[in-house]
Amino acid sequence: MASSDPEKRKIQMIDIARMAGVSTSTVSRALNGSALTNDETRIRIIELARSLNYTINQSAKSLRMGDNRTIGVVIPYDRKTRQHISDPFFLGMLGSLADALTDRNYDMLLSRVDADRLDDMAALYDTGRARGIIVIGQWGHHDQLNDLARRHVPLVVWGAQLPRQLYCSVGSDNLSGGALATEHLLAAGRRRIAFMGDTAMPEATKRYEGYLQAHEKFGVAVDPNLYIPSPFTAEEAQAAMRGFLQAGVHFDALVAASDLIAINAIGVMKREGMAVPEQVSVVGYDDIDMASHSFPPLTTVRQPIELAGGVMVDCLQALLDGEQPDSQLLPTSLVVRESSLQTANASA
Repeated sequence: MASSDPEKRKIQMIDIARMAGVSTSTVSRALNGSALTNDETRIRIIELARSLNYTINQSAKSLRMGDNRTIGVVIPYDRKTRQHISDPFFLGMLGSLADALTDRNYDMLLSRVDADRLDDMAALYDTGRARGIIVIGQWGHHDQLNDLARRHVPLVVWGAQLPRQLYCSVGSDNLSGGALATEHLLAAGRRRIAFMGDTAMPEATKRYEGYLQAHEKFGVAVDPNLYIPSPFTAEEAQAAMRGFLQAGVHFDALVAASDLIAINAIGVMKREGMAVPEQVSVVGYDDIDMASHSFPPLTTVRQPIELAGGVMVDCLQALLDGEQPDSQLLPTSLVVRESSLQTANASA
């Protein structure tokens, strides 16, 4: 009769990691003889594994060495923003990646990892579950991503190009996109343009810098009171806009760091009796599917999501082939719809 004693269950790598006080990826590297683990740690982990009669999963090791056709796609979970995987931008990106991976004969393994513990993401590669990793979003964790690159974890990140970056990133030209949105409104005569987004996020920061550059180009001073801090979630975007309206700051236009933020901001303004675009012209960012179906249809900066998946997979393939691909900056374009068409003179 088989024992039902829980103490007799098979020891897992996570058990060794817990006992050794290290991450599962560190245990994996130590047991596989990686030079990235120092001798003292490696010996301690090996001795602990032997004492527990733990053996390395050789099939996982062989997969990691090149027989695997699975790519890990990770959307980090940030407890501060709480951006859900059902966010329309994420769904569009996942669709683009799924098509690109299928075209290149890869399978996709979708995973969520705590953004504050991105080291756990390396376990997908170290344990052989995935041959390489694509990360959707930097989430303000540039240093952690650099650490993973130093450890030679093959990964490509959707995000902005940042100083001292060691990993390959693919992203749209956020600086240009922010400028496009703002120049469109300034050219229409708007002069009190609010910016709504979270500049703690690298991509939103670049969009805000484009917003500032456009004002400088037109010789228009920026009122710091026109910055509206807002996460990329519907409920918190609504709360941020309500708070801004209650503060009574005058504005005649809005640049939002995402379409989801823009659409929710418009909803709050309309509930307060404000007319869009007659009183406030609005431009979003992303060009998600619902942007053309919102009311009014949303003017937005279009990111080439349909191209993004293929570019990221090709960059990752280059890494797996031993190359060092350059980070890629994809072009943005402005899609003009009804939410921004009213000019300042016409509304006067």
